[in-house]
Amino acid sequence: MVSELKNKEKLPLVEEFFSIQGEGFFSGKAAWFIRLGGCDIGCSWCDSRFTWDPGLFPAVETDIIIEHAIKSGSDSVVVTGGEPLMWNLDYLCSELRKNKISTFLETSGAHPMSGMWDWICLSPKQNMPPLTENFPLANELKVIIQNKTDLIWAERNRELAGKKCKLYLQPEWRQFEQIIPEIVEYVKHNTKWRISLQIHKYMHIP
Repeated sequence: MVSELKNKEKLPLVEEFFSIQGEGFFSGKAAWFIRLGGCDIGCSWCDSRFTWDPGLFPAVETDIIIEHAIKSGSDSVVVTGGEPLMWNLDYLCSELRKNKISTFLETSGAHPMSGMWDWICLSPKQNMPPLTENFPLANELKVIIQNKTDLIWAERNRELAGKKCKLYLQPEWRQFEQIIPEIVEYVKHNTKWRISLQIHKYMHIP
């Protein structure tokens, strides 16, 4: 337990755990994960639907969440959801960084940015696109591909991303067998893109 809370701010905590990053640029890296509740985007293929209603999860003092991250011993924290930018993350990030913990964000970019981040993975969704001002902030653009027309959507987002932004196409898990040949051929002819696979699902870890 935290003996002295510095800040009474709270966040809807779904879960926190130590695992391996399974997607994108940092695939294979160990990290402490903080999953926050709440999402107003509602992707049909979402594998974290249980996080959508923030009222289902306890509002936990941010200082307690920070202390757990520090005690984990991890040098990096991934904040995910849900859609974590539904909440102000300035205090969470500032305290983690004070303790020399790198901060990573997984977001759709559909809400205003908060927090200070060492790495931002922007995963745009068509039914609620990212705010234009969030594109230049992204270190990584990860577009979920469910069908061939999603490749057009990916290119529209690429045009808005920064020149140094890493570009990833990731097959939607349930459509993997059907869509991965299309993605492979596309990347072979559009080499600025890379393929991201959800390797944590192959390893049967969270």
